[in-house]
Amino acid sequence: MKVLVVGAGAREHALAAALQADGRTDVVCAPGNPGIAREVRVVPLDAASPDAVLALAAAEQVDLTVIGPEAPLAAGVADRFTAAGRPLFGPTRAAAQIETSKAFAKRVMARHGVPTARALVCDGADAALAAVAAGTLGWPLVVKADGLAAGKGVVIADDRADAEAAVRAAMVDGVFGAAGARVVLEECLQGPELSYFVIASGTDYVACGSAQDHKRLLDGDHGPNTGGMGAFSPSVLLTPDLAAQIEREVVEPVLRGMAAEGTPFTGFLYCGLMLTAGGPKVIEFNCRFGDPEAQVVLPRLDEPLAPLLARAAAGQPLPATLRFRDDVTVGVVVAAGGYPGTLDTGHEIDGLDRVAADCPGVAVRFAGVAGRGDALVVNGGRVLTVVGQAADYAAAMRAAYDGVARVRFPGMQTRSDIGARALAGSRR
Repeated sequence: MKVLVVGAGAREHALAAALQADGRTDVVCAPGNPGIAREVRVVPLDAASPDAVLALAAAEQVDLTVIGPEAPLAAGVADRFTAAGRPLFGPTRAAAQIETSKAFAKRVMARHGVPTARALVCDGADAALAAVAAGTLGWPLVVKADGLAAGKGVVIADDRADAEAAVRAAMVDGVFGAAGARVVLEECLQGPELSYFVIASGTDYVACGSAQDHKRLLDGDHGPNTGGMGAFSPSVLLTPDLAAQIEREVVEPVLRGMAAEGTPFTGFLYCGLMLTAGGPKVIEFNCRFGDPEAQVVLPRLDEPLAPLLARAAAGQPLPATLRFRDDVTVGVVVAAGGYPGTLDTGHEIDGLDRVAADCPGVAVRFAGVAGRGDALVVNGGRVLTVVGQAADYAAAMRAAYDGVARVRFPGMQTRSDIGARALAGSRR
């Protein structure tokens, strides 16, 4: 098969690596980045243009197109491919609302009995501020921009003043642009979090791994929210009984409900869950694989990915289960100085050759990088992810951090505790 992976980040690098791992799949990534180009052919692309993506798929004569990030899905790339009769793995614009509109997701969950936090959808600042003042959802209160905000549109407000400030920032000051024109106010759930992934094709699906992400910038889950500073897989919280419960109470009713309402979902469905005293509850859905979760889940997959995604895209039956290696993975994100605020970019990244030479089995997945001659330079917030894979979490952590220790550029930021939760909760 020949597969086009659309996107430019570490998730797309991980997808491309997993797709070509069988040795029988030819992968092209667009627009990619100079780091991905060290392993996979990359070509320029305006990924937000459905017509441009379709034209590239036709020009490259690919058998399947796989969309990595959410923005092309929100732009309707899948709809354009469907109209043209070309295979694509990813949801339509309407189905992608399960991520692109938190209000849409809340309404779907309410209609189909999916456990989630109590919430209020507010279409104007006055309504949101009145709801905050009423305090009916308790404290802390979660204030979420309704639309896509690059993983940064969520504020956990400890009191009324913080909540009002978050509402005004989103709805009056417009810090998230159009994404913050509507907000969702949620009760703050308590408990550990895990991410659960399925490959879906309408009402058919197969589980595709689990992970635990680390959203905060600093060790011990302090500092601002980010797009994710690292992850490990599988989740140490997931038992067979819990997996069955998640599928029964979350995955199946959502997929059945969306299909029944005319928005069937095909693609990676990411279930962000909190394990509360009352059972697992949905924090959010994503309409694509997570980042950095893809970087740690996909290396554990022990069967060819391309035919599996092709079957889902074609609406053919999916297998009941997938094979995964016994190894575990830990992925550590290396971020630019200033992230998640004003970025310090343009610095040359040193030590990448030492990672390759000194750390066998450690993978580097590139995201915010640009080329300068033969070197790579910092060109984004999350610059790269270093992934260690080993028989147990302690060894995987050592491998990942051995790789991180060799990477150098001014201002680089990492957490030092990615995987520590796995050690605390692991029986391995």
